[in-house]
Amino acid sequence: MDSNAATMHGTTKQLKYGAKDIISQIHDSILGHILSFLPTMEAVQTSVLSTRWIDVWTSITNLKLNDGVLICSGKKMQKEQYEYFVNTMLLHLANLSIQSFSLCLTCFHYESSQVSAWISSILERGVQRLEIQYANKIFFPSHTLFSCNSLVQLVLQMRCTLSVPIFACLPNLQTLGLSGIKLVSDHESSTYSKDLVLSFPILKVFEAKGCEWSTKQNLCIQVPLLERFSIAMWNSLSNESCKSSIKIFSPHLTDFSYKGDLEQEIILLNTLSIRTASVVIVIDEDRKESMRRLGFQVHKLLTQICEVEQLKLLLYKVLVHAADIFTHLPVFGKLTYLQLNEVTGEALLNLLHNSPMLNTLILQNGVFDLNEDMLTSASVPQCFLSSLKVFQFKGFNVHEHELLLAKFVMANATVLERMTLSTAFWLQYSDIDMEKVKEQILSFPKRSSFVMIEFSHVNGS
Repeated sequence: MDSNAATMHGTTKQLKYGAKDIISQIHDSILGHILSFLPTMEAVQTSVLSTRWIDVWTSITNLKLNDGVLICSGKKMQKEQYEYFVNTMLLHLANLSIQSFSLCLTCFHYESSQVSAWISSILERGVQRLEIQYANKIFFPSHTLFSCNSLVQLVLQMRCTLSVPIFACLPNLQTLGLSGIKLVSDHESSTYSKDLVLSFPILKVFEAKGCEWSTKQNLCIQVPLLERFSIAMWNSLSNESCKSSIKIFSPHLTDFSYKGDLEQEIILLNTLSIRTASVVIVIDEDRKESMRRLGFQVHKLLTQICEVEQLKLLLYKVLVHAADIFTHLPVFGKLTYLQLNEVTGEALLNLLHNSPMLNTLILQNGVFDLNEDMLTSASVPQCFLSSLKVFQFKGFNVHEHELLLAKFVMANATVLERMTLSTAFWLQYSDIDMEKVKEQILSFPKRSSFVMIEFSHVNGS
């Protein structure tokens, strides 16, 4: 008997009043609810307490299974033992309805049919919260999943293929997290439909990372109450070319996050409510055919989120191949916070001119292709005259064009309150006299009479 079972046994004795065993008088459904707070294996072990407890565990409603959990002897179960335990446990469960099921398989490789059978068994019981973590490929029971109307939370971190039907609706789903999933069209939808529709009427959070969106048709996701949408996708890592797009209908979306290579188009429909956006684009320089349309794709995505108040825009190896991205920008009329990296001088000036309400500007890894003639001929952005209060320059390398930018900001930002220059790590080991550099910067003319100039290393010291 392990420590938890022994404690329960002792507690049972202590709660006897006269000849009455108080706990034993409690209905199985209530005891099952209490046992649901334990890891499932420990809940099952309470069956050794007495004959009264033999079947109590079958009333649990929350299942937490992990093949890495230690048993009484301090060792992990063998694969065959664990399969027998899960099969027996699912067979004897008394509840027709399961509130939550968490399955973490990290120690063994299981037959695909075995894991699929476990998942199907739980889905057929009307599970509300389902979380699965498994690294090996399996055949996922897609039809059973899209028929499980009871689902409130679904988190899948696994390598499997989901066959998407022409139309699917999970009416009670509020949180959806997908990782490593490949989505394909099922046989019927690939023949008779142009678009696939996934409807989640009350979904609030959608997160997808490292998924492969390989449907032949456009995928339309209808999420009228969605508040946060996050997707990370690199189709360039796949050998399959994908021409389909992902359409998101979410009129209440406030937080949008995208990481990827823009190989697959993201179309945001009726999303003027977005207030916070993060766009991180990393491209594969070997895919030359993608470079020609990259600028158009970035511009189109930025146009769809032009009402944001906070924007993190990180582009890696993009401007080298698509320098025209920021030539014709939309106006970011509500933008107050902007974080950039790998930005050219021209792109930076264009963004500043199109962000009249900007309050905070953060440059990560500095700026390039900036010269004195460009700054001399440039008009002062509206945000410099009325709203810019915070300027952070991370990865400051003390290059001439970086000094020019710092001088330009200090000379023109009327209401600037704080400018922070975080010097690059390598400068700690260089021969550059940083004290002289600081004196030079502090001597630049200041338009704002109350600006505070701060210096730090990239590690925060």
